[in-house]
Amino acid sequence: MGMVIFEDIQDVEEWMATESYATIWDATAPWGIFDAAYREHCDELIAEGTVDKVKVLAGLRHMVRLELTARFGLADRVYEPVNAQYLRSVH
Repeated sequence: MGMVIFEDIQDVEEWMATESYATIWDATAPWGIFDAAYREHCDELIAEGTVDKVKVLAGLRHMVRLELTARFGLADRVYEPVNAQYLRSVH
């Protein structure tokens, strides 16, 4: 899998939404967000029943969003209303 290019925070969120607990580690490897020790820690938390896998995944997704947002200076997506072109015109 190659590097993904993100234009805004929502791109990161949409990309992360498709990743499972098993795939998130490889998907984020190009950016070096997590190391092997952190994965072992998360695996242990799940195996011991300390934290539910769904909650760990949600936390990982949040960490990825924060890291990539800061690293690439991403902002929220700005939606332009359909009638925006008329708001800019001067009569």
